[in-house]
Amino acid sequence: MPTTHIHDAVRTPFGRAGGALSGVRPDDLAAVVMRATIERTGVDPARIADVIFGDANQAGEDNRNVARMGALLAGFPTSVPGVTVNRLCASSVESVIQGARAIESGDAEIILAGGVESMSRAPFVVEKSPKPWPATGNQTMWNTSIGWRMTNPALPGPWTVSNGEAAEKTARVNGITRDDQDAFAVRSHRLAAQAWADGVYAEETVQVPNAPLDRDEGIRPDSSMEKLATLRSLFAADGTVTAGNSSSINDGASAVLLAAEGVLEGEPLARITGRGAHGVDPDDFPIAPIEAANKALARAGRTWADVDLIELNEAFASQALACVRGWDVDPEIMNIHGGAIAIGHPLGASGGRIIGHAAHELRRRGGGVAVVAICIGVGQGLALVLER
Repeated sequence: MPTTHIHDAVRTPFGRAGGALSGVRPDDLAAVVMRATIERTGVDPARIADVIFGDANQAGEDNRNVARMGALLAGFPTSVPGVTVNRLCASSVESVIQGARAIESGDAEIILAGGVESMSRAPFVVEKSPKPWPATGNQTMWNTSIGWRMTNPALPGPWTVSNGEAAEKTARVNGITRDDQDAFAVRSHRLAAQAWADGVYAEETVQVPNAPLDRDEGIRPDSSMEKLATLRSLFAADGTVTAGNSSSINDGASAVLLAAEGVLEGEPLARITGRGAHGVDPDDFPIAPIEAANKALARAGRTWADVDLIELNEAFASQALACVRGWDVDPEIMNIHGGAIAIGHPLGASGGRIIGHAAHELRRRGGGVAVVAICIGVGQGLALVLER
């Protein structure tokens, strides 16, 4: 069976909601990283068997199969197909997994995977009345930037809580304090700022034309426990989850070039050796990556003792801390260059970012084993094992 190799990974800097990338359509953001991947590797785009991109919203300018639209905007031949997938926050991890399956089954030799999200440009949507011509009454308008909309009333109440309320539950059940969460957030900002200063992210990012953003817009190098302590809890009167120890609303795109062994010239960054998905009660979604990563390691024939590096998407500090405790690993090997609390979390693009960063870091180290994991609203987790 063919092995899937990662030959390159690139992303845009992640912009804040309403910030430097808010004027850029999501299909244009996708095109930027697609085009950059081809320019960086010299691969003839006509050789790409499929473009698989993740996108969590798909309610606005990204509604018309953003993978295909991005490929056309990037100038790829019309013979290159594209498909958009949705596993919410893990959409671009899902795109990589589907690409790897296509390669390993023999259906493809080269796949361009990734994801995109413009949370700034996510539209408002209005429910449509079941009556063709409603005579009276107002219709509900929903903001699609974030959160669960049009929830089915048949679902049990605990399963329809907000992600923030679930993060509060995770903190409470696991004994994770406000100070624990704020300290983790400060670490994320400090490490991300240092990584940019050291040039770590320069080789993994491409600037968006006509957008004045040369690094992640949400990083606060001056973040401190004292400053975070002034923020109020968001989801409970006596809660511990705040805007400061949670990921933000962001815009960005990421791409990962996958190929079967020996198909492309040049040494790949890493290879995919395991993957895992796991489901839990929706209000326990923050801890779903624990078992997802355990499954991925088992399928790779590895244990946590073999792992050198963890890239875990930081939806919330309580979620990240609960996962690292569940794995019983050294927290210092996780997110060594910061995470989503500082860098940002444009939903459909985040998975591609953490996969790409783990692959680039394995190359910089000259080898090793990395676990990439992400939590997903409505009670899921997804994980990959990368090796070099």
